[in-house]
Amino acid sequence: MSQKQWIAGINAVAAAIEHDADNVREVLIEAGGKNPRLTEIEGSARRFGIDVRRVNQQALSGVAGSLRHQGVVARYEAAKTWDENELEDLVTAAEGRALLLILDGVQDPHNLGACLRSAAAAGVTAVIFPKDKAVQVNATVRKTSAGAADSVAVIPVTNLARTMRDLQKLGVWLYGLAGEAKGSLYNVDLRGNVGLVLGGEGDGLRRLTRENCDQLVNIPMPGADGGAGVESLNVSVAAGVTLFEAVRQRVSG
Repeated sequence: MSQKQWIAGINAVAAAIEHDADNVREVLIEAGGKNPRLTEIEGSARRFGIDVRRVNQQALSGVAGSLRHQGVVARYEAAKTWDENELEDLVTAAEGRALLLILDGVQDPHNLGACLRSAAAAGVTAVIFPKDKAVQVNATVRKTSAGAADSVAVIPVTNLARTMRDLQKLGVWLYGLAGEAKGSLYNVDLRGNVGLVLGGEGDGLRRLTRENCDQLVNIPMPGADGGAGVESLNVSVAAGVTLFEAVRQRVSG
């Protein structure tokens, strides 16, 4: 399944051309734009046979809408999203080292984009989130992810709790992040088949999601106990901290 949309911004357009040029239909570049990266994007697009047009800033702004275009937009037919039935093959192919990021109800496209960027940098096997009551990959997510939305397996699922149970049957250990949990993230083994489960911006993990985690853990925050007024981390920050603790463990041992 694919969807046509406009993506905007230098990083987003450059990444789409680099990772998925076959689905970039057209690139619009600001006439007279002086950023040398615009020239690079134009050259790259032309090498792939993508139509390039120079247009005025008003035309770019009209296409980009609320997105900051930085002098370039592209008409993009997004590559298909991964189907949830392909998840088993992805886990199997990881040969006991699958690293999954499971997001339960993230609503803000900027948060999802930032999570995807961290996930791609950490080399995750897949990012999983529900099809309902959560933001999906859209133009804002693609721009915020700086191309990561095209380089990591993104899997929207119909029933998150059921998917979590299926992952457990495949030997994936699921750790849910919860501020009130007794155990620390830094005291668990994240080197094997692991799913890191984070809740949305408002209520965190939903009840069924919690119940289907093998263990709940917290990210220690000394500042919260010291009266700094910080009760929890933004979900994208928490995702970065959690993913790179897994990376640290895997690199060191």
